[in-house]
Amino acid sequence: MSKEQPASTILVGKKPLMNYVFACLTSLQSGSNSLVVKARGRAISKAVDLVQILQKRFYKDLKVTDIKIGTDQVTGQDNRTINVSTIEISISR
Repeated sequence: MSKEQPASTILVGKKPLMNYVFACLTSLQSGSNSLVVKARGRAISKAVDLVQILQKRFYKDLKVTDIKIGTDQVTGQDNRTINVSTIEISISR
């Protein structure tokens, strides 16, 4: 009996896209069969690109199992509340 390993989480931010690709590949090659890619704000498009690169170039059998979207409230520099969009993309193989 094998226990289901919890999904690894990759937080996408300001680094170059290939850094996140390598982080995902490392996680998938170390035995994890599922990942959660999280991003917010302007990094959302980078998270979508990341999943597309993983599917098209590296793992043809990679499936998107769930997508969650939402909004976080963040306090800005001038103490105003700002709404920031968020996304969580769950993938597995």
